[in-house]
Amino acid sequence: MSADGTNTPEPGNGSRRNPLPEDAMSKDGVNAPVPVAAQAIPAVDPRLIVRQEGVKGYLGEFRRRISSGELGSLPVVLALVVIWAVFGSLNSSFLSAQNLSNLSQQIVGTGMIAIGVVFVLLLGEIDLSVGSVSGLCAAIFAVMNVTHGVNEWVALLAAVVGGTVVGLVHGFFFAKIGVPAFVVTLAGNLAWNGLMLQILGANGTVNLSGHDIVSRLYTTIYGQAIAAYGLAAAAVLLFLAAALIDTSRRRRAGVPYRPPGDIALRTGVLAVLAFLVAYTLNQYKGLPLALLIFLLFIVVLDFVLRRTGYGRQIFALGGNIEGARRAGINISWIRISVFMVASTMAAVGGLFLSAQIQSASQTSGGGNLLMNSIAAAVIGGTSLFGGRGNTWSALLGALVIGSIQSGMNIQGLSNAIQFMITGAVLLAAVVIDSLSRRTQRAAGRA
Repeated sequence: MSADGTNTPEPGNGSRRNPLPEDAMSKDGVNAPVPVAAQAIPAVDPRLIVRQEGVKGYLGEFRRRISSGELGSLPVVLALVVIWAVFGSLNSSFLSAQNLSNLSQQIVGTGMIAIGVVFVLLLGEIDLSVGSVSGLCAAIFAVMNVTHGVNEWVALLAAVVGGTVVGLVHGFFFAKIGVPAFVVTLAGNLAWNGLMLQILGANGTVNLSGHDIVSRLYTTIYGQAIAAYGLAAAAVLLFLAAALIDTSRRRRAGVPYRPPGDIALRTGVLAVLAFLVAYTLNQYKGLPLALLIFLLFIVVLDFVLRRTGYGRQIFALGGNIEGARRAGINISWIRISVFMVASTMAAVGGLFLSAQIQSASQTSGGGNLLMNSIAAAVIGGTSLFGGRGNTWSALLGALVIGSIQSGMNIQGLSNAIQFMITGAVLLAAVVIDSLSRRTQRAAGRA
């Protein structure tokens, strides 16, 4: 305090750490008190407030998301409920344990391919080659193992690595040469289909032995009830452990965390769903190994997308490429790697599809496989515009498409009707996505 009673800056670093704004200076150059309303208010992450308020906060957040167009997986879940209700009312066998268990196996091949498509869509790009890549890799395995007698594990590895190499080629032309992904993968769709025909040779069909590793991975079913119930219990316990660890970490850091009631509610809902699925599977034959592998791929790759720096870079690139470049992200590497993931998953899906029909033929990877794989990712909630989606979209979308096909087969409807209805569902998913983005922009959240 000076002799005339005005505030003067204190010597040392304190005045430099907390400088006053220019409008707080009096005419004679001395500091004047800053009104409380003019002082900076620290920003608060609304997600932390939601967690602090518990279930009430999440209900409020849910209403806010709906009003601002952030629908998430809600539309596809409602669609799945409606589809099951309609087909279940038309024919009781649709909701039987046998049909649902068979459905859980039948969606694995398409679902695996859809997981890879999710990665590409997160960049706002498209891969039109996943169908032919799946057929090519199935042909590689069948010819090496059956025709030439190569060890089944070596043939399996060669088929999967073959898919990875194909993705590397696609990514190189897209990221390094600058060819649009649409053109690169469309050309690949033709080229890899031709290579598949060349590998299969004049006969055009190679039947699997039924005892090879690929066939066993698809047909193995754990009939003991403890297998399905054990998996359900393990999933619930892992979820609970992860939630408790996250809460403990946040508490030590002094930031808001999920209250015990919120954790208990989430764990309870998951437990009901998990044990209901396990009960249904046990009513028929048991837990299919193919379904278990599918779920493992979903969980592991979901962790990669949401909990690793690589996954965050994918979302950043899909949301704003220029911002990602300015942040120092290696754009070329992310693009190449994403197409490698897509083609690798196409290879895995193609192997399961070949095991389903016990052969690799000239029709492998053809038909409506490409459209179903892309549709599964989009219908499941992955945005065509990039930056939004997750691997669980592949499961939800594959369930919707598989349920439509299964229900119509039970009703004896033609493929033409199935195609039209699947196309209508895909269009509805894209329309919802477009309207959702428009609503988010209007709400200032896009």
